Amino acid sequence: MHAFREAALSCPIPAAVELIGEKWAFLILRGALNGLKHFEEFQAGLGIARNILSDRLSKMVAGDILARAPDPSDRRKVVYSLTPKGEGLMPALLALRQWGEQWGHGVPDMVLADSRDGKPVRKMCVLSHDGRELKLNDLIWVSAENQNPLQAAAE
Repeated sequence: MHAFREAALSCPIPAAVELIGEKWAFLILRGALNGLKHFEEFQAGLGIARNILSDRLSKMVAGDILARAPDPSDRRKVVYSLTPKGEGLMPALLALRQWGEQWGHGVPDMVLADSRDGKPVRKMCVLSHDGRELKLNDLIWVSAENQNPLQAAAE
């Protein structure tokens, strides 16, 4: 149990949830992934109050999810764009959407597709190092240092 507790204390999930784990942050992220760039676009597209949007955008900029820069075509406006860290959230957002579709929380009228051939992307899943799809009972935690299974039960 000690090894499990130690692993839980160093788990990156709480920090990630703190940064991006609320409804409006996910919707802003979805908007950015779909090409929204200006405050007014996010506000109109999401129907979010201006003060809440301003707060969430500021937090996402501070967390390096979004970058904020003057709009080159209109210096009075600001452009928000995804950073590499923000783009890295795309698989997590897609997995969450697919989970919602599967468990009855939304019927897709649009699906994400490969721009090359227009075919829908595959369902997100956990893959082994050699490409096999893994289920929960196929997984164990191992030490990142020496790749040995944690002996939580023995401690």
